[in-house]
This record gives sequence, structure tokens and C-alpha cells, in this order.
Amino acid sequence: MSREFDIVVFGATGFVGELTATYLADSAPTGTRIALAGRSESKLAAVRDRLGSRAADWPLIVADADRPSTLDEMVARTQVVCTTVGPYLKYGEPLVTAAASAGTDYVDLTGEVPFVRYSIDKAGETAAATGARIVHACGFDSVPSDLGAYLVFRQAQQDGAGTLGKTTMVVQSMRGGASGGTVDSVRVIAEQAREPDTRRVLLNPQALSSGPNEMVHADLRSEPSDAAIVRASTIDPSLRGTCAPFFMSSFNTRIVRRSNSLLDYGPDFRYGEVMAVGGVPVVSAIASAAVAGGLGIGMGLMALRPTRALLDRVLPKPGTGPSEKARDKGHFTTQTFTTTSSGRRYRSEMVAQGDPGYKATAVMLGESALALALDRDKLPDRSGVLTPAVAMGDVLVDRLNAAGFKVGVKEL
Repeated sequence: MSREFDIVVFGATGFVGELTATYLADSAPTGTRIALAGRSESKLAAVRDRLGSRAADWPLIVADADRPSTLDEMVARTQVVCTTVGPYLKYGEPLVTAAASAGTDYVDLTGEVPFVRYSIDKAGETAAATGARIVHACGFDSVPSDLGAYLVFRQAQQDGAGTLGKTTMVVQSMRGGASGGTVDSVRVIAEQAREPDTRRVLLNPQALSSGPNEMVHADLRSEPSDAAIVRASTIDPSLRGTCAPFFMSSFNTRIVRRSNSLLDYGPDFRYGEVMAVGGVPVVSAIASAAVAGGLGIGMGLMALRPTRALLDRVLPKPGTGPSEKARDKGHFTTQTFTTTSSGRRYRSEMVAQGDPGYKATAVMLGESALALALDRDKLPDRSGVLTPAVAMGDVLVDRLNAAGFKVGVKEL
């Protein structure tokens, strides 16, 4: 409370940054001290004007990722910095180190494994020493994944049902547009994957499962494949058909495995993610093969400079996104299945209205920032480079339910 602000939204003039600021203006409790930050004071003022009367007095802070001193000044003024400025591999490194040094809690929307690995190595020890919570992946990547596994773990613990074994998140339904920021992150990762060191991080299923400068070198075969086509009944007997690869599993699974490394879900815990494409065996098998092939071709095209230049002409640009009407029509449902060491089966579920990458993500990011700023006495006593489940756990579950999500767990 000695800080001037509870939350600073950095990148408020960007598309998702303004959506997050709008959510906070509508939903933050009266008296929450919020400021908007970005490179242009005039653009920040225009955003504030669009937010309405509740944000009329929010201060504006001029800060730039290319000027680290401005970041140092910004984080020193707030309890929490909430950043949407990506790609994080290009723009995020100075801010995460500044927040760690200042003991300032930090939330972002990164979907970039190498950036989180950088954060662990360069800011992990400092954040642990200063008490800062550095919490990555607080949007659709990877809150549903992370809380889904956390909920079945917590319930199994409470029931005395043993530790977790094979655990799989199934995206049961989803409607939404591709984020320009996410596409830009894929561009950066595709470019950096040409470097052997980065490629080794991307291909390591346990790339984020260790402390600073001690990365576990795990074989790809040690965890479920991120590109696998899976018979649904092998996930849980209640499921039918064939499941396709989920396009964000290569990031989400690393976040969940980091949570496991910090919370210990059990020695036999193995985690994967897939996407439901129907329950009819033949139809779902064909659809799964088509999805898997399309993902492989898409990533291959993004990795080649000539074809990437062609894709850039049609893919969403950074700072752009779907209309409000389209965002309102979006939705997602995820379910996470597990079988414990005692043979008991559990399923957690998260259901939300709104485009997963935009409207729903603004809720998840906004509530994550509010949890860190306003619920500090309820949070686990942990610091360092954390995940949503490890940093906020039940507090974030309760906040999302209060915000209109449906988040729960039950035994099958």
C-alpha cells in the first residue's frame, strides 16, 4: 500500500491493452488505484477518454520498452504491472527484470516459451529475493490449462485420492479470432527457432520445469506429443471419437509442467492437450488428421522467410482484432481429465463467453492483476517466476467465477 498505484496497465494503447483497461474500468472495485502506461501520452489520453467516467482521473505514465529507465520509474510506483506489450521476446525483457528488481508483481499474456525461460534465468533469483511475483501466461494462454490441472490436483488432495497420473485438457468448444499479437509472437519464435539454443528450448517438454540456469534436458518422448492425434476414450472412458492436436499445447503444457515442478502433482504426472472435433469415429478421425496436417503446414510456412512474407499480407497485424460484435459471440469450454494413483477419476471444467483471445483474455488478465493487487493476504506465500495456479490458485478461481466464468471440478 506504500506504492502510488495498485495496477499499471502497460501497453494500454494496444488492442488487448485497451480491452484490459476497459475491463478494469468496468469491474475493478471503487478506489482501486489504476494508471495507464505507454509510449504516447496523447494516445493514452484518447484511450482514457474512451473508458468513461470511472477512469477519468486515472494518471498517465509515459514509458517505453526501449528506454529502461522509464520502466524502472514506472514499476517503482505500483504494486502490480500488467503488460500486454509483445512480442515479449522483443519487448519484454527489460520490464520483467525491472519488476523483479523493484519487488513489483507482474502479469503478462506471453505465449513464448523462450521468453519465460529467459525470465526464470535472468529474473528468478532476484524476484525471489525481493518478494516479486512474476506471473506469465495470464490469458487464454494458459489460465484454462493451468487452473484445470490445479483443480483436479487440489480436489484429489482434499479427497485423499492419491497423486495425479495421466492428465489431459480437452478443448471441447471454442469460437474466436486469431490475435494479431499472437501471430506476431509466432513470427518472432519462427525466426529465433533458426538458432540452435532457442530450438533446444522449444523442443524440450520440461523447458520451464526448473530453477534459474538449471534447465532440465528432457527427451520429447517423456511427455505426450503436442502434435498427437488421440483416441478420446484413452483420455477418459466417457469420451468418444478422435481428438486433434491443440495449436497452443506446445506452450500451455510447459506452463502446467512448471506448476507441477513447484506444487508436485505426483511422480507419475504426465500432461497433454488436445481439441475435440466431434464424437463420430470416422468423421472425427478425418477432421483430426486435417487439423494436424494444417498445423504442420502452417508452422512450416511461418518458418520460411519467403512464405512468411506472403502470410503477413493476410494474417492479423499487431494491434488489430475483431469487432466488438464478433468478440461478444466468442466462447470456449475446456475440460481437464485425470486418473489418480488410487484409480479415481476427476474432471475440471472452465466455460466462458467472449472471444478467448480478446474478451475472455481481458477478463483473465484483469482478474489476475486484481488478485495480486487486492488479495495479497489471501495469496500463497510464494515469490519468483510463477504460474497462474502457483501464484494465485483458488483466489483466481473465485475471482473468475465471480466475473461470470464457470470454473469447477468433480469426481467422475
